[in-house]
Amino acid sequence: MVAYTAESLDVEPNKDGELELECDEVWSFVGSKQNPQWLWLALEKTTRLIVAACIGDRSIETAKKLWRRLPRVWRNQAKFYTDFWQAYREVIPLKQHERVSKGSGKTSYIERFNNTLRQRIGRLARKTLSFSKNLENHIGIIFNFIHHYNEALLG
Repeated sequence: MVAYTAESLDVEPNKDGELELECDEVWSFVGSKQNPQWLWLALEKTTRLIVAACIGDRSIETAKKLWRRLPRVWRNQAKFYTDFWQAYREVIPLKQHERVSKGSGKTSYIERFNNTLRQRIGRLARKTLSFSKNLENHIGIIFNFIHHYNEALLG
């Protein structure tokens, strides 16, 4: 059995062309809606691979956690497309960051992935009877899905 971790997704950069990442967050909860958890994601635009992810609140601290999980090559060279959430502005260097609306199409792949997550993982559906009671299990299920998703893309 393969041990999947939330710390590293071990994704190599695409050697062809510019490095571009789309970043977004997905809301869920553990136990009750009074315990919200946000899944922060960074998706590589060309390959559609999830490069980094973390779970936490919707604060600058969690945005920094996502930033630290990005491999150095992306932190140094990639262009980032995000929504207008302030935490991204605080963490991503200005020259690498472009804030865009959902209608621009520049975050369409990450938005589509968010929909895939909500369809495939019942715990992430907006109105569901399926939810996590334990944060560790919640994280495990999500990262297990992300690892399998990346493996499927790599063929």
